[in-house]
Amino acid sequence: MKMRGLPLLTYAVLFLVFIYVPVLLLPLFSINDGQYVAFPIRGLTFKWYEQMFEADQLRRALMNSVKVGVCVSIVSTMFGMLAALSFTRYKLRAKAVLNGFILLPLVIPSIILGISLLVILRQFLDASLSLWTVGAAHVLICTPFAMLVLIARLEGFDKSLEEASLDLGENRFMTFWRVTLPLALPGVVSSFLISFTTSFDEFVLAFFLSSSEPTLPLYIFGQLRFPQKLPQVLALGTCILAASFIMITFAEWYRRRGVAEPAKG
Repeated sequence: MKMRGLPLLTYAVLFLVFIYVPVLLLPLFSINDGQYVAFPIRGLTFKWYEQMFEADQLRRALMNSVKVGVCVSIVSTMFGMLAALSFTRYKLRAKAVLNGFILLPLVIPSIILGISLLVILRQFLDASLSLWTVGAAHVLICTPFAMLVLIARLEGFDKSLEEASLDLGENRFMTFWRVTLPLALPGVVSSFLISFTTSFDEFVLAFFLSSSEPTLPLYIFGQLRFPQKLPQVLALGTCILAASFIMITFAEWYRRRGVAEPAKG
């Protein structure tokens, strides 16, 4: 039995090495005293981090990504909550069709989605490209993530608590506000953080739908043309990697809080 699982274990280890080793080298090169990514490193320094924090364009791009990410997270979590409530609390006739329709943006390649949205916004709606158009596109891809997280949360606690609230005279809105929402709060926070991270890191849609106000991924892409800017980009990438890891870990930990465990025996 152990030998049968050896190929799968080997594949898993090789897969993790292939994915994470290049990422883990990023912090090392971000403190390299040289401008180029090469071994052996010349020395250790934090001057690239100092230059990163002094860059005005970087700060503006960072604030653009934060503003878009926060707005997208709020809207996506609201839409995700409505969809999750519909799928878990009501019997819908076309449930599978609606679920597939909401999840469709996750299947369509980002470049196809970006071109399609650009054509619709410019040719049919004659809308000006801005951070608003970027945010609208990000809502499209973040809502499915929010819905899946909240569905898992809403199916994880005892629904008899909601039934007891309704039996005691509360209407459906007050039952949601006083019972469902507090119990689903870990899922709401997790949905918000995952949506924010997805929006913050997204590049392709922002590339097609932004104007003169770049988001942070677009700024990083633009700086890669200049070799002297590469160490700052590595330092910035390290900060983003650390922040994303912390947010995703916290979101998953908080989502699992209070989930009912199956009865034993």
